[in-house]
Amino acid sequence: MVKVAIFGASGYTGQELTRILLGHPEAELIAVTSRRFAGRPVAEVFPALYGLTSLKYQKATPKEIADASDVVFLALPHGVSLDIAPVFIQAGKKVIDLSADYRLHDVKTYEAWYGKHSSDKILKNAVYGIPEIYRQEIKKSAFIANPGCYPTSIILGLAPALKNKLIDVFSIIADSASGASGAGREPQIGSLFCEVDGGFKAYKIAQHRHTPEIEQELNLLAGEKFNISFTPHLLPVKRGILSTIYATLKKKIDLAELHALYSSFYAGEKFVRVYPAGSYPNISSVCGSNYCDLGLVLDPRTNRIIIMAAIDNLIKGAAGQAVQNMNIVCGFAENTGLQNIPLYP
Repeated sequence: MVKVAIFGASGYTGQELTRILLGHPEAELIAVTSRRFAGRPVAEVFPALYGLTSLKYQKATPKEIADASDVVFLALPHGVSLDIAPVFIQAGKKVIDLSADYRLHDVKTYEAWYGKHSSDKILKNAVYGIPEIYRQEIKKSAFIANPGCYPTSIILGLAPALKNKLIDVFSIIADSASGASGAGREPQIGSLFCEVDGGFKAYKIAQHRHTPEIEQELNLLAGEKFNISFTPHLLPVKRGILSTIYATLKKKIDLAELHALYSSFYAGEKFVRVYPAGSYPNISSVCGSNYCDLGLVLDPRTNRIIIMAAIDNLIKGAAGQAVQNMNIVCGFAENTGLQNIPLYP
């Protein structure tokens, strides 16, 4: 049994981490922190957890949490982990950071999109945490940079095509739509009910901060440098991401061959489901689960492949994938604590 703490546990991602870890048979959740809610019971802030935990939020220092725990999840705003993560790393703890602070390999790229990076000395130790791509590296690491939600869906959607040199990389377009929880729990006008309900809009067009993360990983998969067109959209739902990805084919392939290629690439993966030809993913079919569902279409009229990837942005896009990474790092079965069947309807 490993002792686990969540540093910064009062947002949606922190709540989902709490929920998953409370049901994890190999982990004991011993501490959750929050400056805003310090001293208040977790179940008071998140009533869904009534009767399931007696934990209270602490205003603890990183050292205090490090002294009590084996594994620490950092569910903090971008930029904050830069000062916090080194304390846990130096204390020899296993760290899974859910911010963007250690996802980008190049400091200049990070600073162009996020601001000053003050912790580049430990950046080289961070492993990008998509298990389906970097499982062996994750096994040997104690410092995981948990991927963003949009990147997870797009990277998993494109990985087989890129590794097999199927597509013209300069033709890639990714349109992604996310539920409102992707904006976090902090109140802001754009995510208020009256602003979201009944609407559907694009935002941060050609300037979303997940763009360099997506391009970094797609470039590594393809073995060449290129940019993509990425447009995020806001859906009038609570949770879920559907990414629809378009690219021009370089090789002749039929749908049966494409389906076989994807099925082979993800054979044995517990959390990637490749849909049969003619079936397409729906965010309602992954809600509350750690699954990524993939659908494939070939358009012979335009010579394009169309890939659809659906995830729950708070689970496979954040907390669930973080626990999946913890399981690998700690030597547990990868699906431990993550076997929830999706909620439907």
